[in-house]
Amino acid sequence: MLYLTARAILRVIYYLLYRLEARGIDNIPREGPVVLCSNHKSLQDPITLGVWVPRKVHYMAKEELFRIPIFGRAIRAVGAFPVKRGGVSKEAIRTAITLLQGGNVMGIFPEGTRNETVGMGKRGAVTMAARAKAIVVPVALVGEYRLFRKMLAVYGAPIDLTPYVEQGTSEGMEQATELIMDRIKEMVRTGKPAS
Repeated sequence: MLYLTARAILRVIYYLLYRLEARGIDNIPREGPVVLCSNHKSLQDPITLGVWVPRKVHYMAKEELFRIPIFGRAIRAVGAFPVKRGGVSKEAIRTAITLLQGGNVMGIFPEGTRNETVGMGKRGAVTMAARAKAIVVPVALVGEYRLFRKMLAVYGAPIDLTPYVEQGTSEGMEQATELIMDRIKEMVRTGKPAS
């Protein structure tokens, strides 16, 4: 209930402040495990990524945030779980895979850090999606987070990872990651869902 209430309030806020528009939202499957892979340029990206998604989106967040009174409980209630500083721990990866295997949605930023332009992706998102047999949907967040300037959340067509995963090689995982990042770059450039 807290998640639905917070999402409804944030939809209004983000629409009023950033004129946030979602494109291609129908590309997100209504059920089953899904990994939303997005570019990452601001601390606000997790909200922008998930606010128009009709399903609850889970995220990894720095464990320090969970130590802040009230805020820590609030972000846990809305789907975040802790990850230790200095890299994604095995425990965080296990938690993500378990959530996906339970048919949930994960929001992941493959670049691993914030970038003004779309950079290189790390293959962790592909690895988790492959292990959980999850569908990957590329997402482009377009705009500058300036008040009353239009922001877009663009959701592309799901990407079939099967040909890459079946290779069973790190090269196949790298190719899949490159494909995801190329789709994100295309959507940032065009503002339209990639197919």
